[in-house]
Amino acid sequence: MRVTKIPHKEIEKELKDMPGWIIVEDKLHKEFQFDDFNQAFGFMTRAAMHIEKMNHHPEWFNVYNKLIVDLTTHDAGGITENDIKLAKTLNSLI
Repeated sequence: MRVTKIPHKEIEKELKDMPGWIIVEDKLHKEFQFDDFNQAFGFMTRAAMHIEKMNHHPEWFNVYNKLIVDLTTHDAGGITENDIKLAKTLNSLI
C-alpha cells in the first residue's frame, strides 16, 4: 500500500488537536520533557510497542529527561496519515 503526503493546509488543521506538535523541515516535531530518565525511558518503551504494531518508526533522540521526536514518511517525501496517527498515539501515552 502506497502512502501519500498530506497537503500542508490539512496538516495545519490536524495540529489543532495535537498539543505540542509543530512542523519543522517538513516533519512533525515535538519535544517531550519528563521528570527524569526513568520516565523518559518508560515512555519510549510504551511507545515502542505501538510503533512496532504500526510498523512506522520515528526519528527520535533522547538525552536524560528529554525526548525529541520527528515524524515523516520517507517513501512519501513528507507527512502522511501514518505520521498524524503516530503523533496522536504518542500524545495519548503521556
